[in-house]
Amino acid sequence: MMPEADKARAPVSSVSEYASLEDIVAGTSQSKLRSLVRDVPLVVRPDATLRDTLFSLSQTKVQAAVVAEAGSPPLGIVTLADLVEAIALRKGSLDDPTFVFMTAAPVCLPADATLHRARVTMTRARLGHVVLVEPDGSFVNLLSQNDLPGFREGGADELVERIGIADNVDSMARAAIAVRERAASLFANGMGAESLCQWLSGLNDLITIRVIELVADEFDLPPVSWSWMVFGSEGRLEQAFASDQDNGLIFQPDNASDTAEVRAALLPFARAVNKALDLCGFRLCPGDIMAGNAAWCLSAAEWRDRFANWMAKPEPQALLHATIFFDLRPVYGQDELVDELQQWLLPLPARHPRFLRALADEALSCTPALGWLGNLVFDGGHRYPHTIDLKTRGARPFIDAARIWALKHAVGLTNTADRLRVVGPAMRRSASDTVASVEAFDLVQRLRVQRQLGGGEHDEVNRVDPARLTAPQRMMLKEAFRQARLLQLRLQQEFLR
Repeated sequence: MMPEADKARAPVSSVSEYASLEDIVAGTSQSKLRSLVRDVPLVVRPDATLRDTLFSLSQTKVQAAVVAEAGSPPLGIVTLADLVEAIALRKGSLDDPTFVFMTAAPVCLPADATLHRARVTMTRARLGHVVLVEPDGSFVNLLSQNDLPGFREGGADELVERIGIADNVDSMARAAIAVRERAASLFANGMGAESLCQWLSGLNDLITIRVIELVADEFDLPPVSWSWMVFGSEGRLEQAFASDQDNGLIFQPDNASDTAEVRAALLPFARAVNKALDLCGFRLCPGDIMAGNAAWCLSAAEWRDRFANWMAKPEPQALLHATIFFDLRPVYGQDELVDELQQWLLPLPARHPRFLRALADEALSCTPALGWLGNLVFDGGHRYPHTIDLKTRGARPFIDAARIWALKHAVGLTNTADRLRVVGPAMRRSASDTVASVEAFDLVQRLRVQRQLGGGEHDEVNRVDPARLTAPQRMMLKEAFRQARLLQLRLQQEFLR
């Protein structure tokens, strides 16, 4: 099976003068983990003595090594601190074999998983290292906290601790409030919208994970592999202060005939999780796109069928689902179920040009709030006069365009800004045009966050009255809408001519 990053690069391989996928998204939350580790990994045999392992660590000037037989999957990890403790406190001998003091069955992540996933995994389990592997399980490298840029930035340590010790939904709801208060403070002190949303998404993932753990303790779940997935803004790492839940469950029954029985056993648990997340400030989805809905609690085979049917028959409902479900990522459980679904899905949209054309047609039905004479256009009607919906008429044109091009070019990223960065070379867009699009999207997102922090009803927290903006803000908003219009013009030329 071709690794995700290789698939993502394939469509742009003929454009060799452009930067690689890793270079384009370097340092973002969707950076591939294999690109972050610069050191050659140290591998020691299980029967190597502590003396030999200490010498190897000293010579290579690294803090940890993988314990494995030649050509075999890792058996464990051993760190310099482990060996010092073994000798000083556990009466270990320098002639003892290393495997006695290793951390066995180390946590592994796909080498093409994202930086965001590693941050969440390592923070949740308080890990200093994780092993990176290929889809076939073969060893790639050893990732440490030091390899992660901005690890637990923004003073998150106290919040992580608070989330981890929460022992009921009420205490978790209070921790979620503390997270949002801290996020508001970071934004007020200058954190950018993209960084803020990714910071929030990491902590929101930890909240979701802890909620699932707390609720799972109350249920007798079936003994099958399953994973909790998120879609929409949470799947894109763009969740801010006013987002609905968009989630689902994927499971693998032992036999296809057991599917209905397994689903029936999982649904009460999923509904309880949805309710608990709502109590923590993650509003129930008005469209019921949630794991507690039987339509979105599906076996792996059923999920593949759903995606295949949406692409084969791009009807209005299928297009609506595409704008949500194609932004999927795993949060809790057996992540490999979601990884395999994504790998299966990645090359398919390009084989369905009618589906991509329908997506583009639907995207063009939602135009930026800018008149042809360059004036801002209000869309709030009598209920919200003189306002613009920055979610629908501001952010959505960028999100939809980035998604369509990511699907066409088999880019396995979900974040809008990263999608725009990566597809630019495949579309032969200049670097300056890509930067202009990303900065325009970021401006819209900043104004959305400012408005959400101002409070109000759910239907108005994404609305802005241009009269309340400064003159420079209005000017920049108009330019952002012009950039969105340029993206839509490109969509029209590429898919609808």
